[in-house]
Amino acid sequence: MPGFQYSSSQEEVLVQGPRVLVTGATGLLGRAVFKEFHSSGWMVIGTGYRRARPRFLRCDLTDEEAIRRLMHEHKPEVVVHCAAERRPDVVERHTEAAVSLNVHTTSTLAKEAAVCGAFFIYISTDYVFDGRNPPYGEDDSPNPLNVYGRSKLEGERETLRHCPGAVILRVPVLFGEVEFVTESAVTSLWLKVQEATEDSCALDHCQQRFPTDARDVASVCRKLSERARQDPSIRGIFHFSGKEQMTKYEMAVAMAQAFKQPSNHLVPLTEQPVGSTPRPINSQLNCSRLELLNLSVEPRAFAAAITDCLWPFTADKRWRQTVFH
Repeated sequence: MPGFQYSSSQEEVLVQGPRVLVTGATGLLGRAVFKEFHSSGWMVIGTGYRRARPRFLRCDLTDEEAIRRLMHEHKPEVVVHCAAERRPDVVERHTEAAVSLNVHTTSTLAKEAAVCGAFFIYISTDYVFDGRNPPYGEDDSPNPLNVYGRSKLEGERETLRHCPGAVILRVPVLFGEVEFVTESAVTSLWLKVQEATEDSCALDHCQQRFPTDARDVASVCRKLSERARQDPSIRGIFHFSGKEQMTKYEMAVAMAQAFKQPSNHLVPLTEQPVGSTPRPINSQLNCSRLELLNLSVEPRAFAAAITDCLWPFTADKRWRQTVFH
C-alpha cells in the first residue's frame, strides 16, 4: 500500500514534549538519534521502511504524497533526515534509486518542513570533498569524487533552496550500536580481525578516515535542535567528526588490541585497488563552527567506543551480559 502506516503493534506514545520526526529511524544513525531525543524528553516519531517495527512508522520516503501526509498529520517542530543510501559502491550500481532517496526525498522533506515551519537537519557527508587539501571548513568548495558524494551534495543544495533555515550536518564514516556486524563499514572490519588464519588479510592503509560514533552525532543533532528553538540564527552548514585519524588497517589493529586478539594476519595495503569506486584520500573536517557555538560534544575515544559496539559479537558475550546487565 502506498504512503505510510504504523506497524501493526504500534503503541500510543503519551510523552508530551516537543515533536521531532526522525527519518531512517531503523538505521544505524537513526536509532541513535531516536534514542537521544527520546531520553531527553522529546516526543519522537520515527520512520522506517524494510526494517519498520513496533513504535515506528512504515513510510515509503520516495512517495511525495506520503511525505506530505506524514508531515501534515504529525506537524513536527524538528525533522532530522537520517535516511539515505550511504554505501558508495551501492550508489554506483543503483544510481537511480539512490538519487531518488538522497536527492528527491530530501527535496520533498525540505519543502514540507518549510511549509510546516519545522527546523530541518539534513545529514550529509565528508565525501562532498575530494580529499586533496584537508582539513575542510564549512565554506570550502565541495568537489565530490563519486556518485554518492554528488548525490549528497545535491541533497544539500535542495535542502537550502527549499528550506533556507535548515542545517546541513556533514559527518564522516560512522559506527555505533549495530544490529549486525556488517551494518557499518567500521564494525564490518571485525570479521577481518577474526580471520586469524595462516592466510594474510590485506586492508586499505591509504585512505585516512575519522571514525565517528553515531551516539555523538545524535547528541549534536539534539543540541542543534534545542538551540535552534531559541535562536533562529542556527542555520547553514556545520561539521562534526571524531578526532582520531585512522586507515581501515589501523582500525582493525585497534579492534584486535582492544579484544586481545592476534593481528599479525592483517596486512596494510598501500595501493588503492584498480577499478574501485573513487574515494577521497583524506576528507578531514574542520569542526570549529560547532565548537565556537558550544554545540559540539567531545567524541568518544575509538578504542573504548568500538569495544562497546563489538562485544555482543564476541565469543564471551553471554558472560559480559551476565556481569554487566
